[in-house]
Formats: sequence, structure tokens, C-alpha cells
Amino acid sequence: MNTLAVYLPHSAAEVTLTYDYALIADRHNLVDHACVSAALLPATARAGEVVVVVPVELLSWHKVELPKGMGTGSAKLRPVLEGLLEDRLLDETTQLHLALGPEAGPGGGPVWVAACDKSWLHGHLQALETVQCRVSRVVPEFAPDAGTLRMNVISDAGLPQLIMTGGQVAGVMRLPLTLAAMALVPNTEDDEEILMFAEPEVIELAEKFLQRKVELTTRPQRWLKAVRSSWDLAQFELASSSRLRAVKRVTMFAQDLLHARAGRPARWGLAVLVLIHLAGLNIWSWQVQNNLQARRTAIAATLTQTFPQIKLVVDAPLQMEREVVVLRQTSGTLSGRDLEPVLAAFGSVARAEVSVGVIEFMAGETRLKGMQLGAPEASRISEQLQRLGYAARQDGDTFHIQQVVPSGATR
Repeated sequence: MNTLAVYLPHSAAEVTLTYDYALIADRHNLVDHACVSAALLPATARAGEVVVVVPVELLSWHKVELPKGMGTGSAKLRPVLEGLLEDRLLDETTQLHLALGPEAGPGGGPVWVAACDKSWLHGHLQALETVQCRVSRVVPEFAPDAGTLRMNVISDAGLPQLIMTGGQVAGVMRLPLTLAAMALVPNTEDDEEILMFAEPEVIELAEKFLQRKVELTTRPQRWLKAVRSSWDLAQFELASSSRLRAVKRVTMFAQDLLHARAGRPARWGLAVLVLIHLAGLNIWSWQVQNNLQARRTAIAATLTQTFPQIKLVVDAPLQMEREVVVLRQTSGTLSGRDLEPVLAAFGSVARAEVSVGVIEFMAGETRLKGMQLGAPEASRISEQLQRLGYAARQDGDTFHIQQVVPSGATR
């Protein structure tokens, strides 16, 4: 997908005649760049993502401490930010557009806030909307960075400027490239992790002032880096319109896929894929039903072979359980429900000092009364009896034990 990066000029939208842009393929490769009027921005890119780049000179950066629970989705976030920034800004907060950094979360804490002129930004976004250039994101040309110190020398209207981010720099520092301003530059003589860039027209001047080899970069390459960042200044009143534009793009894509001639192969492919999945589901269901029926037949055959007197099989597991109970009662064989096996199981898990006052046995449930068991000891005995197939619980000084009967079986 193509990305169109539009660099906003310093002047207001009403007096702006042209926009600088860079056309980017897959967010990695610069395809084209030029300066044209808004109406002549590449039409092929408008089907993709349009990202607006705000110049470094028009943004101010402020670090604030957000209260806990004050995340990007909070309705009170804007008033809170205005209160935190009221004494730091020269303009009225109502005249500024504010945006939080990507590190902002519901847990509060320190976060960077970008501020720029609201009417200027809204005017340019409206101008681009007018020519059907729907903006997806708004990113800063430079943003605070917690990583390696980066120095960028740019030329703004023929005036060289040094832009610094990362390292020990707080936010974004912008200085004129002069000898006096060099006193504010951090000492980098022993720093091997510093990154230095400069535009072609000021690279010689940058190397002279910085006393280092500087890597060549261009303005479109700088915009490419800004587009690939995680920043998005389209927040608060711009956030809803941004979401609506995203929904509209998805809707248009779906309509093209359903009706456009170019989407016909995709539609046929999708239909064939759905038919294959339906056929596969039917085959799988048929195999599952056959396996289930085969198992039922095998269980019924086992029942009739073991107990020939059964002529009609209704519920094979339940009928088999009943016949086994009858055989056990006839032969006098003890089962797990009888008193002796229950007492044997309890004696195997209880400590020797445990004493029982009264033993009651009724309807398959054994009650041991007069036991003085602490909660931890009772819990331990219950867990070990459960492993032996018995459910146990304590009620005062009475301990209840009963064999766990499988689902569908009878007592």
C-alpha cells in the first residue's frame, strides 16, 4: 500500500498555494516527491494512507505528570492537560491543539505533550479534505526519543538549524547553527553512539560546526522516518474524524471488492474457498457421526454379550452399571460405596491420632462424628480422599464421606 506524506507549510491554509509531498511504497521506499498544489497531489496515493507531517518549528513539547486513571480515553483528559500546561504556554490553551505521546497509558505517569496552533492545523486538514485527500494520521517531523542522541542539521528558508533528540536532550531541542548556540550542544567528543545527519545544502557547514563526519539525508527521507514512528497527533476533536475516515476507507474497499470488475477474481476465489470449507465441514461431520455410531454399537454389543438376558438396549452404560450392582449384591462382594472400603480409605489418609466417636452409615454415605479436625487437616484428608474416588466434607464435628458416582450411573 502506498503512503502519501504531506508536509504542512508554515503559512495558513488560506494563503498556501502548494504542499511538499513524498510518495512512499510499503512505508520503506521513496517513490516520488515534489511540491504541488493540493488538487495535484498524487491521486493514486489517495486510495492508501495519507499522513500529514507537522514542521518542527510549529510544535512545542512539554512533559507532564498525568494522574492515575487519566488515559487517552478519559473524558476529563483535555481539561486536566489544560490545567497542567496553563502556566507553560504563551497562548491560551483553547487556541492550541494538544496531543499525548504514544507512551501514555491508563496508569498515568510522565508523558510528553505536543502543542500547536489549532486553527492552523485544522485549516490545512480541511483544505486537504476538500480535494478528497483524507488524512489518516498526523505526525511530528521530530519527536522526543529516549534512545541514541540524534543531531539533524536542516535548512529552513536558508537558515541552518540544529535539531537534537534522544540521549540527554529533553524533548526536541532546536538551535540555530551558530558558534554561540554550539555552547548549548552536549559534549560528544567521547560519545560513539551519536547519530548525525544533514541536508545536502548544509552538510559542509554541519561538519564544520560539529567537527564530525555527518551522514547525508534529505527532507523526504526525514518525512519517511516520521511516518514510520508510532506518533499520531490526531487526538481529541480530531480523533473521531480520524476513526470515521478509517471506517469509510474500509467500507469503500469492501464495496470495490464486491462490485468492481477488478475484484471479480477475488470474489470467485472467495466463493470457491467457502464451498471447499462447507464440503470439508460436511465430510468431517459425517465421519464424526459414523465414529460415534460405531462406538455406540460396540458398547451395546459388549452389554448383550456380557449379560445375555438383556434383549433391549436403551442406555448401555446405565444398564451395565445396574447389572454389575445386582451381581455384586448377589455375590456379596463389597463395592466402594460400602462401609468397609470407606473406612479403609479414610484410615489410609488420616493420621493415627485422629479419633472417631460415632460411625453412621446410611444410603451410601458414611458419617464420622466426634472428630476434632482443624481446617487444614480436614482439607488435606478431603483432597487425598478425592484422589481415591470419594467426596468428603466437614460439618462441625461430623465428617461426611461418599463415593463419587460417575455421571449416568445409579446407586
